[in-house]
Amino acid sequence: MAEAIVMPKLGMVMEEGTILRWTKQKGELVNKGEVIAEIETEKLNYELEAVVSGIFHPIVEEGASVLVNGIAGYLLEEGESPPEIEQETKNTSVINQAQSPKKNQRSKDPTKPTAGIVKSTPGARKLAAKMGVDLGDLVATGPGGRIVEEDVRKYMESKDSPATSGASKVLGTLDIKDSKNITGMRKSIADHMKSSLANAAQLSFSLEVDVTDAQKARRDYSSGDGVNISLTSLIIKACTKAIEQYPDLNTIIHEGKIHYFDQVNVGLAVALKEGLIVPVIRNADKKSVEIISQEAQELSDNGRKGKLDPDHLTNGTFTVSSLGMVDSFTPILNNGQSAILGVGRTQNKPVVVGNEIIIREMIILSLTVDHQVIDGAVAAGFFRRVQRYIEKPIALLDNKK
Repeated sequence: MAEAIVMPKLGMVMEEGTILRWTKQKGELVNKGEVIAEIETEKLNYELEAVVSGIFHPIVEEGASVLVNGIAGYLLEEGESPPEIEQETKNTSVINQAQSPKKNQRSKDPTKPTAGIVKSTPGARKLAAKMGVDLGDLVATGPGGRIVEEDVRKYMESKDSPATSGASKVLGTLDIKDSKNITGMRKSIADHMKSSLANAAQLSFSLEVDVTDAQKARRDYSSGDGVNISLTSLIIKACTKAIEQYPDLNTIIHEGKIHYFDQVNVGLAVALKEGLIVPVIRNADKKSVEIISQEAQELSDNGRKGKLDPDHLTNGTFTVSSLGMVDSFTPILNNGQSAILGVGRTQNKPVVVGNEIIIREMIILSLTVDHQVIDGAVAAGFFRRVQRYIEKPIALLDNKK
């Protein structure tokens, strides 16, 4: 029986993926577990493995974008033919079939959508909404009469946009040293950030926190039995404990409902040369500070080496982003989450304690929340709770749990 090769869902907000490369030839025998394709998503590249052995039969070309759970091909038994519904499946699964000079997969007769019926890809709908374009005005050239992103772009190019003209005039007065296309991870980050700002009512707070006792406590524990505890791991643990009292910080708004996550999976932003990735510490609320610190270090190291699996980059519910070289910053929400904590650098500052002025280690934390989900008072209460845990870290390090 034919086994479908489907586009896997590699993240909560993933809607589609691109077949970068088929690693097998049509008609080639594939063994279970062998890599059959390289897939690109917004967050990462992923090697897709065969779930069964069989004869490889792709139904989309390299470069095609396929909806999550859409069929990209089959693994057939010896002498078996692909299912008869192959063409229908292609039309409902494929978003953007790559073109080549030899074979054009676009519709030969582009048509405007029938009144009241507009078939379009998720990417096209997002782009049209962002550009203020009515899908009913577009000519569909995608498979099955679907409107694809390219249709939206061509429509916008055909318009004499004042914004575009203005940009051209500005560039015309300047000498351009160099230009490069926004591609790969940088394009993904750019799209991600614009989407986050467009879809969430982002509200930010900042708070100065005394980390003197936390630094001393982590150093004492680190020097005890080979344990190496970082300040970031203490902050992550403080957030997970505060989420127990303020579960609204561990939510997502989707299709008109607020969904509360059962797990507290903390994403840790890691800067790479190519851009930013956010590996995830799963079930951080159930782990000791020691384990959190170990996992954070391993994820950061593997991220910089390019050795992270898709599972390490998906299903985060809350994010901590640390920039040790600046005093403070305003973090932008990760898509699919309602809160993110930014961590600035530690500084020695004079602080009034009782009737004395003494030097303490201080840090500025910045919290951004989605105001659609989280009220200011709730966010402030959560923030104060995080502050208390950090300034009195015994609760975080008690039995290191």
